[in-house]
Amino acid sequence: MHTATAYQYEPRVEESQLISRVLDGDREAARRLYDAHAPRVYRLVYRLCGDEELAQDFTQDTFIRAFDQLARFRGEAAFSTWLHRIAVTTTSNAMRKVKRQWTRETAIDGIPEPAAPPAADDDLQTRLAAAIDALPEIYRTTLVMHDIEGFTHPEIASALGVPEGTCKSRLFQARAQLRRTLAPLAEDMQ
Repeated sequence: MHTATAYQYEPRVEESQLISRVLDGDREAARRLYDAHAPRVYRLVYRLCGDEELAQDFTQDTFIRAFDQLARFRGEAAFSTWLHRIAVTTTSNAMRKVKRQWTRETAIDGIPEPAAPPAADDDLQTRLAAAIDALPEIYRTTLVMHDIEGFTHPEIASALGVPEGTCKSRLFQARAQLRRTLAPLAEDMQ
């Protein structure tokens, strides 16, 4: 007997059968595939964009693109890895558009740019989040995927389309930048 919760623990063979059924137009199979992967895709997207509403939109966009391109999935990597690559690309592209839109709205309205988070903020979580947000996108994406979402280096490399060594280097650089940024806070705490 198949239940919604039992499906999440079924072997990968079931996933490949679902993919075949989705390609044949089975909407129930598409729903099951979505339900199995949407929570983790949403968490990744949310961590990359930092906005709940945008994360919901980008998650939906990810699945729309994934289902449109499903015939291209060759099964060389795990379906989840392929899907996360689409999520990262979708989010990165969409965030560039969102930032351009924000810039245009600011220029049109003449509203000054928002101030950076205050330097004297004692809330560690807020400072850490701000430091992560300030990282260049390639470092932030790798750090979020590895340290926060728990992806392995091979999964990240596959999702981002770069060599595994590049992922390790980017993670090292991201952590080094965070240490430099948060060093004053560590000194204050001693």
